[in-house]
Amino acid sequence: MAFDPGLAQLLRDDLAGEAITEKKMFGGLCFLSGGHMICGLHKGGTMYRVGKDSYAAALALPGVRPMLMANRPMAAMVTLSLEDSAEDAIRAPVLALALATVRALPPKVAKPAKR
Repeated sequence: MAFDPGLAQLLRDDLAGEAITEKKMFGGLCFLSGGHMICGLHKGGTMYRVGKDSYAAALALPGVRPMLMANRPMAAMVTLSLEDSAEDAIRAPVLALALATVRALPPKVAKPAKR
């Protein structure tokens, strides 16, 4: 397993009451609402979709770094280390930004299944 199952449970608890689905992506586990990724787990910690408008605010929070893919920052995505992800006081404000971003998006329309 490429992610910490205990950390996955922390995020499930944080997202209790939200209409979420879980999907294995990026070699980890992602949490989605309306088809949009809110956050996810990877072997190095957690990642959050904070959006372009909240990106600078997220990076100003303790422990938050740009999410890198092939050493390039992913637009509107940030990450926390495993240690910081386990801290409620560090994880909560980043997750709040991610939830606000996704709540502002219209639900995705499901694509028909390929035959």
